[in-house]
Amino acid sequence: MLPRFEYRHASSLLQAATLLAENPDARALAGGTDLLVDLRERRHTPRLLVDISELEALRGVAAHDGVLRIGGGATVGEVLASPLVAERAPALGRAAREFADYLTRNKATIGGNLANASPGADLVVPLLALDARVVLSGPAGERTVPLADFLVGPRRTALRPGELIRAVEVPVGGGRQFFYKLGLKRGGAIAVVSVATRLELDAGGRCRQAAIALGAVAPRPFRATEAEASLQGEPLTPERGARAAELAAAAARPITDVRGGADYRAAMVRALVARGLHHAAAGG
Repeated sequence: MLPRFEYRHASSLLQAATLLAENPDARALAGGTDLLVDLRERRHTPRLLVDISELEALRGVAAHDGVLRIGGGATVGEVLASPLVAERAPALGRAAREFADYLTRNKATIGGNLANASPGADLVVPLLALDARVVLSGPAGERTVPLADFLVGPRRTALRPGELIRAVEVPVGGGRQFFYKLGLKRGGAIAVVSVATRLELDAGGRCRQAAIALGAVAPRPFRATEAEASLQGEPLTPERGARAAELAAAAARPITDVRGGADYRAAMVRALVARGLHHAAAGG
């Protein structure tokens, strides 16, 4: 049974921000796919839920001046269906395809997935590899923070009282992108390991820029910066790919739980990073 709470339907961003700021234990309700589970399991017992699901200011997918902007209230299904995402952020599109099931994708929002800050959050991993930024809107106005700084720890973010995720911004650049989520089953599985890579190669096959992001193998998703640095300015040979995969596995801090052992997770990081780099070298 859900705990008792007051419900308010916000008609504007300002009203939502004011209600959240005035009620420190309040929660914003968009898709509710994470929040309602938390309420049922008593992880959260807010006195107030602020419904932001119909705020047009939080919707839409658009591109302008080299930036892909996705509203915080855009559903995962909308992300998956967007031609702009498919063209400019295919790793994010693949993560959206692997996200839960059809019904959940059409309720869950990209902002909710980020705000929940799960160590295995599906959309966070490709967004990290794409150098995404989070646009936050609150009583004091808007501010933009890198996604890596927005994620503070497991279930913890840099959101201040009254703030909402207004949008996610992805700088649109070149690069070959890869995303893979390893779960115990197809469809609806929680990630055991997830990996996203993005590489830009010059005409001679040397790495101009590398990004390797990992999920479900540490308290929060993160970039394997030492592995990335090992590729910078070098030809993407199988040996260098294997070395980067080893460094990525060494950077992981996996745990053992019902979905997999720590050693297994580290081995899968190694294998999936190597697969992503091979995919890039082959022109994928």
